[in-house]
Amino acid sequence: MNNPATQKAITKFLLHLHPPRVNKQAIKYTRTFGLGGIAALLFILLFISGMLLRFVYVPSVKGAYDSIQYLQQEVFFGQLLRNMHYWCGMLLVIVSFLHLIRVFYSNSIYHERRKNWLYGLLLMFLVIMSNFTGYLLPWDQLAYWAVTIMTNMLSYIPLIGDALASLVRGGSEVNEGTLLRFYHFHTGLLPLLMVFVMSIHFWLVRKAKGVTVADSTKTEMVKTHPELLYKEIVVALGLLLAILLSSMLVNAPLLDKANPLESPNPSKAPWYFMGFQELLLHLHPGIGIFIVPLLVIALFVYIPYIKGLEVNVGVWFNSPKGKAITVYSIIYALFITLLIIPGTEYFLKFQAWWPEAPILLTTGLLPLLLYMVPGAAFIAIVKIKLKANALELIMSVVSILLTSYLVMTLVGSLLRGEGMHLFA
Repeated sequence: MNNPATQKAITKFLLHLHPPRVNKQAIKYTRTFGLGGIAALLFILLFISGMLLRFVYVPSVKGAYDSIQYLQQEVFFGQLLRNMHYWCGMLLVIVSFLHLIRVFYSNSIYHERRKNWLYGLLLMFLVIMSNFTGYLLPWDQLAYWAVTIMTNMLSYIPLIGDALASLVRGGSEVNEGTLLRFYHFHTGLLPLLMVFVMSIHFWLVRKAKGVTVADSTKTEMVKTHPELLYKEIVVALGLLLAILLSSMLVNAPLLDKANPLESPNPSKAPWYFMGFQELLLHLHPGIGIFIVPLLVIALFVYIPYIKGLEVNVGVWFNSPKGKAITVYSIIYALFITLLIIPGTEYFLKFQAWWPEAPILLTTGLLPLLLYMVPGAAFIAIVKIKLKANALELIMSVVSILLTSYLVMTLVGSLLRGEGMHLFA
């Protein structure tokens, strides 16, 4: 380390990650909660543990499950290694989601940062796809039927659904071809794409002069080393300790070997897709799997490009009133979603009362209106009574959408039993 050339090389590398000095406001932990750095570290841990797992894993129907069993029972620290890889993957989905909403609610997606918001959405998609493709690899009952459910959902997409589902599976059902496709995506293409997009993402953050701050008039600069570097080291060590302890205490799930002839009851999608599976219980599949997600994605892409918004860049919720509106929106979404989940069963019974009624009406339009009409009324009240501006209304809509999906995810994951019926 006393070699000047080595020190110079390390310094240049670090300067690619951080500038020599940073705004003192930007390195406050409550500004970012370290979520971007945590996500990057989790990706590195996943890459290293994944490379080690490749030495044991056999990507075939005959060998996949047995290789996992061998890893856990015969390989030194094999169980711990798989646990770490699994929990890092689950945590990466959560941290990436939290990072995304942190950026949104701190108004860090506008002006010169709008392009990076799009790369962030793409990264979130790649993280979920990486988890999803890895979900199948153990080839147990949990993985097999979760992937079967999700690929069957693709068939509900109008016109191209069946062809797309067959393309993903490599046939009419989940088979060895599916396993090989998922393996190569999970260990090859997706990590490469993530490295490429992450590089652009970090570069755009540097180009935009780092993390947004609440008051741009305060420009007190401090040295990156040690002011920022030490904080990053502490967060990294804390994360490593938490991952190690959780991996020692809680094993990654592994059920019996996959059996295409024996479906578990209930069969559930991976937890991060449970909101979609819950949505299918209340809406027509074409609307729940295609129309609603397409509209939500379009909204998220379009938000930074809406003109005329009164944006306080870097200010959480834009203003104290914006914070209050966000809280009201979350409370409203909790109430209306928990009310509608059992309420939509009325419209399912309505089909029996009126057999000739179009299914798109009874399981599509009516349940959708049951949610949208009160939502529109709530937004109107917020606008009139609280005199919310356009940006505050956008935050209200996004808060309702995110809260509703989280509630449906929790209900589907925790409260659905046999036959996907709600627990009494």
